[in-house]
Amino acid sequence: MKKETALCFKKGMQHGIPISLGYLAVSFTLGIAAKNAGMTAFQATITSMLVNASAGQFAGFTLIAAQAGYLEMAVMILVANARYLLMSCALSQKLSPDTKFFHRLLIGFDVTDEIFGVSMSYPGKLNPFYTYGVIVVALPGWAIGTCFGVLCGNILPANVVSALSVGLYGMFLAIIIPPARKNKIIAGLVVLSMLASFLFSKLPVLSTLSSGIRIIILTVVISGIAAILFPVPEENKKTAT
Repeated sequence: MKKETALCFKKGMQHGIPISLGYLAVSFTLGIAAKNAGMTAFQATITSMLVNASAGQFAGFTLIAAQAGYLEMAVMILVANARYLLMSCALSQKLSPDTKFFHRLLIGFDVTDEIFGVSMSYPGKLNPFYTYGVIVVALPGWAIGTCFGVLCGNILPANVVSALSVGLYGMFLAIIIPPARKNKIIAGLVVLSMLASFLFSKLPVLSTLSSGIRIIILTVVISGIAAILFPVPEENKKTAT
């Protein structure tokens, strides 16, 4: 049993290496966003160690820079990271029913898109130590990249830092453009979100709201309307022949 656990952990570490390298590059721009929000390298690194979520952290740093309240920040990060609730539910079905609670709790601590993907592709029931191996390698890459971003942001000229910070928006474009090209509904929703965000920043009453509140309203309303008008049909279950 110990040998099997060690092999699963080692395999997870191997699969975590490319994830860690990707995190290192992406979190560098996140560190620049943290610096722009007035955070130190230590504060940003601890944040990335405790909250490995690019969209959630970026939203948090943006709200910190805007001097938003704690409640506003908590609600915004909850909305931004809501997808992890669904991922955790799916992973719970992948685990053996005998898996102890603390294993489920530790895995739930660092459910990211990439770690979820490799864990779900694990053959058969998921061994928790496989996911632990992935996390042990991937999480430091995210934290170290964030730290480098803050430190380089302190060294580089302000105009260079401003230019590099655009990289985080490039990451979001890389996420939304491929599915938008394949699905006209998604493309339409992306355009609608951009237009609505622009209008919210110009309309008399809505423009007085903080940027965080505007983002929360747009996220909930547009995603809710899309879910009602364009529900994703369940795939027909394949029957054995």
